[in-house]
Amino acid sequence: MEATQSADASSARARSGAEEAGEVLRIGRGDRVRIAWVTGGDGVGGIADVRLVRGEKMNALDDAMFDALIEAGEALRTLPGLRGVVLSGQGKAFCAGLDMGRFQAMAGQPGASHALRLMPREFGTANKPQHAVLVWRRVPVPVIAAVHGVAFGGGFQLMLGADLRVLAPDARLSIMEVKWGLVPDMGGLALLRHLMPGDRVRELTYTARVFTGTEALALGLATRIANDPHAEALALAKLVAAQSPDAVRAAKRLFLEAEDGADEAQMLLAESREQSALLGSPNQVEAVRAGLERRVPSWREPAL
Repeated sequence: MEATQSADASSARARSGAEEAGEVLRIGRGDRVRIAWVTGGDGVGGIADVRLVRGEKMNALDDAMFDALIEAGEALRTLPGLRGVVLSGQGKAFCAGLDMGRFQAMAGQPGASHALRLMPREFGTANKPQHAVLVWRRVPVPVIAAVHGVAFGGGFQLMLGADLRVLAPDARLSIMEVKWGLVPDMGGLALLRHLMPGDRVRELTYTARVFTGTEALALGLATRIANDPHAEALALAKLVAAQSPDAVRAAKRLFLEAEDGADEAQMLLAESREQSALLGSPNQVEAVRAGLERRVPSWREPAL
């Protein structure tokens, strides 16, 4: 209980700071991940513009980056007024994957990889690198990855944690782990099974070949392509933010339940449960009234 209260208090302070400053959320140290607040169209809800800011290293993943991604994702789970999230990278790349220093340590010190401590389940069913990806699925609003430059290895897996992916047509992607004698282990294969046929996942994994954003769209890995993926993702997030926040959150819960393995009976019951909670609620009534009156809805803030 104390941990939950502390997280809620931190989120409230961060949101308050954003309102005062006009854009930057005070979450974490800000040396790996920074979050700007973009006000939604109704002037109440908003979008968290999350950016990896290790641009000089092509936003490569080190221990501090894993910590920062987790801290940001966990804080956003309880942030008041949140309607959407855009996840992007500073500089020339979305994320180039694991920091090369890790590979150099592996080459110079056999067994050094054990320092990563992969086996302990520190976050429910996941270890730290896995949770840095999967935490974005648990943010209660849609997360949109804006991908430019490269998304290799762990960076590729990070974009899979988003609900939607907007890619530059010339973005370069790869499930690159086998090149380094490894396997994708940040939740990537668990997430890919919902996006692509198994044989295509195998081909990309076994070969580690690099492919473009245009091919990613054809493969079903990209939601859409755009020359400016960040601007496109932000525009898409604003469209989401204009909808009923209760309905959007309920829809994301249903998608997650389906992806987490619910059978047909469980899904039918889940649909009925969510719909029953929405019917007659203040925001559902407001959606109907605004539609009939041909005006912009005025939403109430959903309960956290």
